[in-house]
Amino acid sequence: MKDTPVYIDGFNLYYGAVKGSKYKWLDLKSLSQNILTKDHKVIKIKYFTARISDRGNSKSGTRQMHYINALEQYIPEISIVYGFFKLSEVSGKEVGASHNKKRTTIMKNEEKGSDVNLAIHLVNDAWLGKYQSALVISDDSDLAGALKIVKAHHKKELIVANPYKRRPSFKLVKEANSIRIIREGVLRVSQLPDKIPGTTLYKPPVWN
Repeated sequence: MKDTPVYIDGFNLYYGAVKGSKYKWLDLKSLSQNILTKDHKVIKIKYFTARISDRGNSKSGTRQMHYINALEQYIPEISIVYGFFKLSEVSGKEVGASHNKKRTTIMKNEEKGSDVNLAIHLVNDAWLGKYQSALVISDDSDLAGALKIVKAHHKKELIVANPYKRRPSFKLVKEANSIRIIREGVLRVSQLPDKIPGTTLYKPPVWN
């Protein structure tokens, strides 16, 4: 049995596999174990995300924290590592605009830090000898460098799970020992209980 920590890019997982689905109440330990083969045992989960705020009539920020609280109560192996959002001005032409149209400036809110934090933890845990095998849930090609270092200098087994329906990143395929695809059936059987035992936490009705 291979003790295997899991490193999850939260926004990559959400936008790749969860957004628009009925599987938002996702049990990350069950998901990870269902992705891995039976000779792997999930021993630690690091979930990389950033706090979002409620916007307009949306309660997305409130639901995010409700979900994270549920994860922390239900999965003792999980730890949350936070990045941040950065608001910046970006400019560009409107879609369909001719070459002589003026450029438009908008404010763009970008999530920062999750990919860097994941890469740092993956490499640092390898240096500390905390694993021989690791699962990375992301299709962010920026992580390829970290995978390359871990594989080259520490001879670790690196499994990458792609949350998207598209082909996985070529850079990650090149560095990983194996690639897994997160399919709908795995999401379906990897859900938290509607009510978290021993708590007042429950699945938000809008996620049913």
